[in-house]
Amino acid sequence: DGRHLISDIHEPGFCTFYEECGINPDVTGSLITPTIPCLNYSTARLLDKIHYLKLKSVCPMLDQGEGKTFACCSLGQLISLEKSLSLSKAVLIRCPSCAENFAHLHCVTTCSSNQSLVVNVTRTIKVNTTGLEKDAVTAYQAYISTTFADAAFRSCRNVRVPVTGGFAIATMCGLYAATLCTPQRWYDFQGDSSNGLAPLDIDFRLIPPGAPVPSGIVPYNGKVPGCNETSSTGNEPCSCQDCKEMCPFIPPPTSPPQPFKIGHIDGLLAVCLSIFCSLLLFFVCFLLLRTSDHYFKSRNKVKDKNGNDLSQELMEPKDVTCTDRNSLATQEFLGSLFQKWGTLMATHPLKTLLASAVVVVVFAVGLMYIELTTDPVELWSAPDSRARQEKDFHDEYFEPFFRTNQLILTAPGYPGHFYDSLLFGMYNFSGIITKDLILQLLELQTRIQAIEFWSDDLNRTVTLKDICFAPLNPKNPSLSDCAVNSLPQYFQNSVENLNAKVNMTKLGVTKEVDWRDHFIYCINSPLSFKDMTDLGLSCMSEYGGPVFPFLAVGGYENEDYTMAEALILTFSLNNYPRDSVKFKLVEKWEQMFLDIVAEYQKNPATNFTFAYMAERSLEDEINRTTAEDIPIFMISYAVIFVYIAVALGEYSSFKRILVDSKILVGLGGILVVGCSVLASMGFYAWIGISSSLVILQVVPFLVLAVGADNIFIFVLEYQRDKRRPGETREEHIGRVLGRVAPSMLLCSLSESICFFLGALSSMPAVKSFALYAALAVVMDFLLQMTAFVAVLSLDAQRQDRNRCDLALCVTVSTPRPSKPSQGFLLPFMKRYYAPVLLKPVVVFLFMFCASIFLMFHVTVGLDQELALPTDSYMLEYFKYLNMYFEVGVPTYFITTRGFNFSTTEGMDAVCSSVGCDPFSLTQKIQYATEYPDKSFLAIPASSWVDDFIDWLNPGSRCCRLYTSVIQYLQCLMCQKLMKDICSEWGGDSRYLTVMRKSCPFPRRYDSENVSPNFMLGSDLDCLLLPSTASRFMAYHTPLKNSQEYTEALRAARQLAANITRSMREVNGTASDFEVFPYTVTYLFYEQYLTIVPEGLFNIAVCLVPTFVVCCILLGMDVRSGLLNLLTIVMITVDTVGVMTLWGIDYNAVSLINLVTAVGISVEFVSHLTRSFALSTCPTHVERAKEATANMGSAVFAGVAMTNLPGIVVLAFAKAQLIQIFFFRLNLVITLLGLVHGLVFLPVLLSFFGENSLTHTHTHTHTHTRAFVVHLFLF
Repeated sequence: DGRHLISDIHEPGFCTFYEECGINPDVTGSLITPTIPCLNYSTARLLDKIHYLKLKSVCPMLDQGEGKTFACCSLGQLISLEKSLSLSKAVLIRCPSCAENFAHLHCVTTCSSNQSLVVNVTRTIKVNTTGLEKDAVTAYQAYISTTFADAAFRSCRNVRVPVTGGFAIATMCGLYAATLCTPQRWYDFQGDSSNGLAPLDIDFRLIPPGAPVPSGIVPYNGKVPGCNETSSTGNEPCSCQDCKEMCPFIPPPTSPPQPFKIGHIDGLLAVCLSIFCSLLLFFVCFLLLRTSDHYFKSRNKVKDKNGNDLSQELMEPKDVTCTDRNSLATQEFLGSLFQKWGTLMATHPLKTLLASAVVVVVFAVGLMYIELTTDPVELWSAPDSRARQEKDFHDEYFEPFFRTNQLILTAPGYPGHFYDSLLFGMYNFSGIITKDLILQLLELQTRIQAIEFWSDDLNRTVTLKDICFAPLNPKNPSLSDCAVNSLPQYFQNSVENLNAKVNMTKLGVTKEVDWRDHFIYCINSPLSFKDMTDLGLSCMSEYGGPVFPFLAVGGYENEDYTMAEALILTFSLNNYPRDSVKFKLVEKWEQMFLDIVAEYQKNPATNFTFAYMAERSLEDEINRTTAEDIPIFMISYAVIFVYIAVALGEYSSFKRILVDSKILVGLGGILVVGCSVLASMGFYAWIGISSSLVILQVVPFLVLAVGADNIFIFVLEYQRDKRRPGETREEHIGRVLGRVAPSMLLCSLSESICFFLGALSSMPAVKSFALYAALAVVMDFLLQMTAFVAVLSLDAQRQDRNRCDLALCVTVSTPRPSKPSQGFLLPFMKRYYAPVLLKPVVVFLFMFCASIFLMFHVTVGLDQELALPTDSYMLEYFKYLNMYFEVGVPTYFITTRGFNFSTTEGMDAVCSSVGCDPFSLTQKIQYATEYPDKSFLAIPASSWVDDFIDWLNPGSRCCRLYTSVIQYLQCLMCQKLMKDICSEWGGDSRYLTVMRKSCPFPRRYDSENVSPNFMLGSDLDCLLLPSTASRFMAYHTPLKNSQEYTEALRAARQLAANITRSMREVNGTASDFEVFPYTVTYLFYEQYLTIVPEGLFNIAVCLVPTFVVCCILLGMDVRSGLLNLLTIVMITVDTVGVMTLWGIDYNAVSLINLVTAVGISVEFVSHLTRSFALSTCPTHVERAKEATANMGSAVFAGVAMTNLPGIVVLAFAKAQLIQIFFFRLNLVITLLGLVHGLVFLPVLLSFFGENSLTHTHTHTHTHTRAFVVHLFLF
């Protein structure tokens, strides 16, 4: 019953069709009623008042004045046209000239008085209306000038949809989306009845000027206002966000400063080389001066017959300096005090051990209340830090950031295919985008969605809907309301939709269309409710929101989604406080999710290769590896114990080996370390300071290094010292303690103060570590001065009685040698090491200068992968994330209280619609996205303010529900004041709900987005109350490492600060109003914004007490203190330099180890510095030799050889964090401390150390010391 024809009449003032002829039977599933016009060749009609007013509101460009306006459409046609245009105008109305230009052509083809000049009917059908048979138009041609079409297209091509951040044109150009859309393709989509928006088929013919057209046809070429011009109704030009011509000139962000250069050479390298050359020159000049001085002195020497130098004068009392007096007084006081204390402890060993045990138990009882912090937020983000405060603010007003559970699936080797689509042409599909795999993904998704378990807390079965993130129905969600993003959501998770096929004819060609056509359409128009195929499927997800392709597939280039290499399946769950019942439910669901996915991965029938994670995964894996690596630490401690037990022995013969061994002493030393750690942890548990896994791993290791050194110094000195005639064993122990305890006090006091000052750090993990370590070092020293002295006293009794170690009842008849044992190290140091060592060592100067250069190139940050064990499934997930994800994490720009959104000025400062400030909040974010390499922002912010303005606009169908002309006119009054609310509901407060339900396209609103919610006034001038909090969501670019995360945070904060300054200038804004960015990752990366200056501060405050304590305990010996400090600084700087070479990043864990490095360096350096300062050998070189031989051997055995075996064991740990930051870094610290303490420091002291207390060679060491004491006392 249809016929094809070409219109015969094409004359000015004539209509081609008029009035409505019912519903188009060829159109099904349309979003509008597909009303078609009646074929009617007649003259245009003069409009009456009501008809004219309607035409003026719908098609103002056709208005010729009341009583003068002719049209070719009835009032019913105008109403249908208005409804048809409303869907498109809903997304275009933010740019009035675009919306007008879009409506312009449809008004011309439907209502123009010269309709016949533009329209050529090509198809009609017979219809029966009111008993009369009529011809109804189902297709026609519309002839348009390319000048008009191009100008209209240009006015609309940059209009955005605030809710998505994308272009409105993308939803109105079918498969071509925004990138490939052209004027012809744009109009083709508008004229395609299969898209659910057009009631009939329109063939838009775009005619260039001068091109031939059918007889009588005049291509329409009306006036087209540009997006930067006012519309015909007087509306303002479009905003910058929707019209590039309206954008002010924005200078590109400043490039980062160029590297510091001197000429063509790296400036820092040149400076370091200059420093090295200067130091080297200074050192050479110093050597020349010293050599010449020695030469002239040697020529003037007068010797006696025994070869003694008689040219030196005997020291007189007046020659003793104040420093010498202070130093001697300090040493005598401390030596005497510790000698008496040691004798007392050794005399009553059992009582001492009992008292020590009681004290330890009292402290350790607090362990019952210990809290182990595993939450990364609590560990690395201080409660008063900016990021933490911003998180708390966000969670208070908007609920915690939702939890992500995700799979990234690939199918390597799975064959792809080409598909010749009837609608879209030839497309290449990758192996992962096949129906079989999509169905398998849907099966897995359905299985996960069906997770359920019993909750004792709720006393019922819990399913996904109880805990899922349901943005469109948060109060009472069903399972289908849960936000699940995946490719099957394009088919509403329906197998039937995926299997759907239908034959379709286009341009005379009939082919089958299937899921691939629907998929191609949806990835280009994700907001569509109906595709343009005969399948008639929606692109919206089952839960009602759009499925953006960058969240459903990954691993593509240039938005070529059909060639994606990965499918992405994401379940979003609500987040709850850790003490909430629902937090337990979320964690239980996530564990079941992980179990299902792990089981699915092991299934040999699985065609996918994939990676996965749950929100709890990172914390779980860190805890798992910590538990698994505990045996490694235990083995490490066991190796150290075995070494200490063996190395402390004084082996004189094989027969006495069991007597001379020190297994019990070594065990006692280990127990002292363990008890000090337990006492420290117990004390802080008493007062409520939580511990962490870092403390459990590092503090015992640190205290063991410190404690073992003191143990070796004490025991070796006791073994080497011969008991004096008439001296008891206890007095002997006391005298030895008096000699070495000041050195032990020097190191322990320096380290404890160092760590206590380190607690000034703002990072909770560093702060708690410093506190625990400081008290543990103090307790270790106190227990060494008490319990360990008692243990050594008991062991000395056993050894004097020739009883075997461990087997105390067994005695050995072989007597103890009368000569004290020197061991192996001391003779080696005296004979070989010390004489060879003391030569000028320039290499250390080079190392120091090179490390300064390298220190400026150390990488700052900690990638999440390093916190995981080498066998963690999360490593594969992070690998997939970096390979396949094409968009970064979402970030919110949040406004705090104190800004008035109810005023026009206030809304202008936020929105990006017509009339808004070109430097508003959303507009500045838009500018930033144009430089993603600098701002790290990829997608502009969605704006509820812009959506609300669009909803209020009477030109949009979303505006309100009016049922009479009177109400319509009332709403029309608001058109020029559309930032005020015009309401027919009086004081009701349902605006957000009504807006959400009445708009025909999806919006991501939740009632928490604004607090308080939109409130209405009681009259037609409605009121939007000031908001206490609001947020605007954008997306970062893909961030692949901690440096990019840190820079993204820095850039977002700079942008937010800029927005804050401009918004504070709005009248009525509170002075403390602020805009800040927030996403969950900021909590962990904020520390890297300040970790360099904070690290320098922490290390500096650790270095100060080492200098001060050294000076004080050496009797204000400033020179020795400075040399001591210089060596520790060099160790620390060289450590950072080696970190750069060995790929060890600088972060909070490194900072903890660097603080530890200062403490361990004190052990390597301070003992030897004190030994040199107190030596009475006549020359610097001889004093350095003596200090190196005597104290260096103890330091080597007690610090280096205690640490190294335990450190080597850590290389076998599973956790990369331990391998890198505990094995590598501690190995570097120990080796650098060793070579600086036993190589560099003796050389430094031999050149620049303090002068000896005596200048005469005629006294022995003992006599000299007595002589100096005599000088001081008298």
